[in-house]
Amino acid sequence: MDPLDNVKFAIESLNDLDISSLPDPVLALKVGCPVILLRNMTPPKLCNDTRLVINRMSENIINATIITGCGKGEDVLIPKVTLTKSEREVPYVFRRIQFPFRVAFAMSINKSQGLTLSVAGMHLKESCFSHGQLYVGYSRVGSKNNLYAFMPKNKTKNVVCTEIL
Repeated sequence: MDPLDNVKFAIESLNDLDISSLPDPVLALKVGCPVILLRNMTPPKLCNDTRLVINRMSENIINATIITGCGKGEDVLIPKVTLTKSEREVPYVFRRIQFPFRVAFAMSINKSQGLTLSVAGMHLKESCFSHGQLYVGYSRVGSKNNLYAFMPKNKTKNVVCTEIL
């Protein structure tokens, strides 16, 4: 790529792009913030989708504690890395030097399968695809006192496709 190509695109336009495998251009991180790792760094401990909680931050390195997977409870250091994307999503090579994180305050019902949570909240503004998904979401906590659900008008549709059955 020619260095003069950098002036062809406004930074604001590039920052507005939402590229799935890259973190947001500006990460608002704080100590105690849960994050999800977007790259394999040192498998099997630091793999894509590993969740961490930030302990300390500096300009080029973050100290975090692993909260899921085989390294659970272990403190790790995560440096800034060069993230590159050059597939069908963008017609040019896109490169950022950044921490390989996305803030992870929420997860999908499918991602929660197999987890046990002490407290869970479900956002049910949109209908669940099937009874199974609704059940998985509700069954992640041990006590109904620790389950919170947002449902407009106190109801949600439990969508079941009878054609499939």
